[in-house]
Amino acid sequence: MNRPRPALRPVPAAATAAPVIEARGVSLTFPTADGPVHALKDVNLTIGQGEFVSFIGPSGCGKTTFLRAIAALESPTSGQLTVNGMTPDAARRARAYGYVFQAPGLYPWRTIAGNVSLPLEIMGFDRADRQQRIARVLELVELSQFAGRYPWQLSGGMQQRASIARALAFDADILLMDEPFGALDEIVRDRLNEALRALWARTGKTIGFVTHSIPEAVYLSTRIVVMSPRPGRITDVIESPLPRDRPLEIRDSKEFAEISHRVREGLRAGHSDHGDA
Repeated sequence: MNRPRPALRPVPAAATAAPVIEARGVSLTFPTADGPVHALKDVNLTIGQGEFVSFIGPSGCGKTTFLRAIAALESPTSGQLTVNGMTPDAARRARAYGYVFQAPGLYPWRTIAGNVSLPLEIMGFDRADRQQRIARVLELVELSQFAGRYPWQLSGGMQQRASIARALAFDADILLMDEPFGALDEIVRDRLNEALRALWARTGKTIGFVTHSIPEAVYLSTRIVVMSPRPGRITDVIESPLPRDRPLEIRDSKEFAEISHRVREGLRAGHSDHGDA
């Protein structure tokens, strides 16, 4: 049954932005001992340059799998997926994106600066360039004064900011984030949501962001991709009418409530369709 949706104004910039990530008929099946697991089915999506696109859906809906496919960590079974016009693997070799995982994954024996430096060392950046890049990204995430500290000396939120700095260090145009704030308490999460919006506004990165939180998806995004339970399909793509400058208080607005309602309805519809299948 189709439910009425609030009328939302589309964001013109999203429609005209140059394509960065394109998925056409992407499906992905994992073979297991108990039979095939259909993680994604016929996913079609274009993400433009400079967009902030969130993926939301129930656990097991394929949102992380899709993000991993963009990052060449998984391979689609069928369909076409490109990043900057290249295969995901070619984009990986071209250093097209940084990836932020659910857990910070910092090495405890390295300082924060040392952790941020690691991908730069692997990529062969010289020492002077590494130092400049580390200083710049730590300033972006407001951790400059903690460069010499070790991860265990920082709070969970600060560790995740260090993880974001590490992903930004080699200045990729695309930032892929797999539910990076899911384990944090609400107060810290709110602060990091604000910080991430500010960082996105300053850098102009294209961001793909996985979340289970409706308020987080609505607050952060220029577009919200709603996904159904497995096999993961896109059930709705919502253009945000919210202004680019978003204080946290915008969550009390009527427009914010309307978008949140539409996301919630999309999630319910996905469950309903799955149940009828």
